[in-house]
Amino acid sequence: MNKKLKNIPKFRNKDDERKFWDKADSSQYFDFDSAELVAFPNLKLTRQPISLRLTKSLLTKLKLLANKKDVPYQSLIKLYLEKAVADDYYRLAV
Repeated sequence: MNKKLKNIPKFRNKDDERKFWDKADSSQYFDFDSAELVAFPNLKLTRQPISLRLTKSLLTKLKLLANKKDVPYQSLIKLYLEKAVADDYYRLAV
């Protein structure tokens, strides 16, 4: 599909830009079909603490694996979750 995209206006300040994008339909300004995945390696991700109930046996296994890999067990859990979510997300995403 080859639709004509609108030009993005010039903004006087960040507040004007925020107000514009709050109301604008971004699909009229960007061709998302030709978008590329990019990485922001220096972007610090915010973290949300959560409570997660695990069986004692699973926690013990995680701690043993983390010890063998020489990483904190909570970091290992995050790595496992990130990989599993990324795999499913890209496999199931439309």
